[in-house]
Amino acid sequence: MMQTIRSKHVILPDGIRPAAFTMADGKISSVGDWDDVAGELMDAGDLVVIPGNVDAHVHVNEPGRTEWEGFATATRAAAAGGVTTIVDMPLNSIPPTTTLAGFEEKLASAEGQCTVDVAFWGGVVPGNTDELAPLVERGVRGFKCFLIHSGVDEFPHVTEDDLRIAMPEIARLDSVLLVHAETPAPIEAAAVMLADKDPRAYETFLASRPRQSENEAIELMIRLCRDTGCRVHIVHLSSGDACEMLRDSKAEGLPISAETCPHYLTFTAEEIPDRATQYKCCPPVREAENRDKLWSAIADGTIEMVVSDHSPCTPALKLLEDGDFLAAWGGISALQFGLPVMWTNLRDRGYDTADLTRLMSSAPARLAGLDHRKGKLAAGYDADLVIWDPDATFTVRPELIQHRHRLTPYDGMELYGKIHATYVRGQLVFEGGFAAPEGTLIL
Repeated sequence: MMQTIRSKHVILPDGIRPAAFTMADGKISSVGDWDDVAGELMDAGDLVVIPGNVDAHVHVNEPGRTEWEGFATATRAAAAGGVTTIVDMPLNSIPPTTTLAGFEEKLASAEGQCTVDVAFWGGVVPGNTDELAPLVERGVRGFKCFLIHSGVDEFPHVTEDDLRIAMPEIARLDSVLLVHAETPAPIEAAAVMLADKDPRAYETFLASRPRQSENEAIELMIRLCRDTGCRVHIVHLSSGDACEMLRDSKAEGLPISAETCPHYLTFTAEEIPDRATQYKCCPPVREAENRDKLWSAIADGTIEMVVSDHSPCTPALKLLEDGDFLAAWGGISALQFGLPVMWTNLRDRGYDTADLTRLMSSAPARLAGLDHRKGKLAAGYDADLVIWDPDATFTVRPELIQHRHRLTPYDGMELYGKIHATYVRGQLVFEGGFAAPEGTLIL
């Protein structure tokens, strides 16, 4: 059935203006003037219409650790937060997505559960290079690796020697390598120095994951990118010191990109209370001056996108009563709130809604190879869109949270940007409540 949605404020590739677009068979069939109406009309009035966010860094954890999160709860949280596509990370599910057999198990567990569309990353671990081509053929969008222990034993980290085997194959496949960029040596040295420090103090945890670890890892990946020609993407960039290296490598023409996350652009180490392990993530939230460097890298395009790194766990693993930062699980649960958190940040710094969609929709879609169908409102693209009020505020409360567990460091924050409705391929999936799951698995 033909349907038209119109608004006086639509974020289009050529700017913000009144527009109406028709949708049929899950696609945007045309974009026209405000009074170009065909079929059933949904008039958003003064509310803003933007392309749905594409969150390219989400740990769903199903199968195997579904008590941490799962496809049903993660994708409902995404829809409530204006995210219409997620790309699932290859861990912390059991089995991880490092073999074709493991990927098939994940696909079977996701089938029929998803409120939004879901794509998938594969993983690079020692010895699985022969699995990379079959995984690409089955539909993974690229590959994630760790240069340090991943936190789960079933997803071991790789060495430079491992990468010199895997990266030429990834380049041959015209795929991309996503890198958790921390090296072990600076962290191991810090552990010795901190042996007698209070593990409940945030400054102890911060010192345990020094910037040097990130900086060394990024220097290594730039060198390997240059040597192999493999596209490299640095995930959850935390160290502002590394931005200059990334600027230089991009100026050199190397195929390297970087993302950061809302928590690194919002919080500062100076503000995090001791024992508040809901803030723990790896790499950590760093000092205010470091945050300023990340914002400068956003401004000049060195950091191209912002994604959630939604990495939930059970509340018990956060050790909230004990408050031990060194022993608690490292991951922030925030998939649902990425759009309003970032909009609150951006509007305070003079950015507009077009910047929001560039950072959180079009750029992540391009990373995942989905930019031919996701990330903008244009004819021929999937009819993924969000109707929202950028001037309305709300307070994050546990009862709003759709993640499996209602624990987030954003609890109690007042944010700008209230989601009114979310559409996935033309189907209304969220409007105060949830419709039947309409998401598909992108393969």
